[in-house]
Amino acid sequence: MERGSGYRRSRWAARTVGAVAGLSLLAALAGCAPAYTNSTYAAPQIGQAAPVSYGVIVSMRPVVVRTPNNGVGMLAGAAAGGAAGSFIGGDPRSNILGGIGGAVVCGLLGNAIQNQVSTGQAVEFLIREDNGQLISVVQTNENGFVPGQRVAIIHGPETRLAPAG
Repeated sequence: MERGSGYRRSRWAARTVGAVAGLSLLAALAGCAPAYTNSTYAAPQIGQAAPVSYGVIVSMRPVVVRTPNNGVGMLAGAAAGGAAGSFIGGDPRSNILGGIGGAVVCGLLGNAIQNQVSTGQAVEFLIREDNGQLISVVQTNENGFVPGQRVAIIHGPETRLAPAG
């Protein structure tokens, strides 16, 4: 039995919907990029007292901060690629091979995208506290700290630096 133009149109629509859904899912991952700032607090930290000490920045160096890869990008890419790839070809064998190929290629692409969006830049500060102890704090530097500057060290769930004074 020969299939008509209605069948071809529905296959095209399914392919288009699959491709758009896959691309939308991968694009949504970009919104998951972490915000590494020392001025962002989690809701439970609001109103919590934290001990404060003081010290002087001895040195600074840039560091890369990476959130562990939980596999969401790879799974989302593989699902979208498999769905879209399964519409390649005109016979069941081509559809299966297209689905497998699409899942592998888009899974790798999704993993790479997730690795990119889950990486940020920060600064490691070495600080000599007033008591003589040397500590390291990693955070962003939106305050423009420089070596030799006196800072307040806020000891809480995440140790943070603030301008002293």
